[in-house]
Amino acid sequence: MSILHAGLVALRRPGGWAGALVMGPSGVGKSDLMLRCLDHGLRLVADDRTLVWRSADRLWGRAPDAIGGLFEARGLGVLAVPSLAFAEVRLVVACAPEGGMIERMPPEDDVETVEGASLPRLRLRPCEASAPAKLRLALARP
Repeated sequence: MSILHAGLVALRRPGGWAGALVMGPSGVGKSDLMLRCLDHGLRLVADDRTLVWRSADRLWGRAPDAIGGLFEARGLGVLAVPSLAFAEVRLVVACAPEGGMIERMPPEDDVETVEGASLPRLRLRPCEASAPAKLRLALARP
């Protein structure tokens, strides 16, 4: 079990909530992307820090107790928002800085290992207008 500098949003799918762990350097736009994802029908699990653990060969995540249900929106401050208690992590979103290289056709085996679990990785520029839609499409894949 560890705490990562990452956010977690989730999409309701048949069988439960599928989570996307949003990772990247400070100031890259992780929270901005997650806020726009909430407008695209995803739910907040954790903002800024995510507690992750493995159980039954699956990766799970939740907010640390002190920040559960809270979201920091730059310019607005810390807000209480509806959130999920936890979700299965099914995707890692690697946020690239503006101008960072994103392959047009990523390799099929693009994965990231978190707590010993290999997960598909989606590389995004988080501030692009299409980023929330791409994240939602990636989570909706079977």
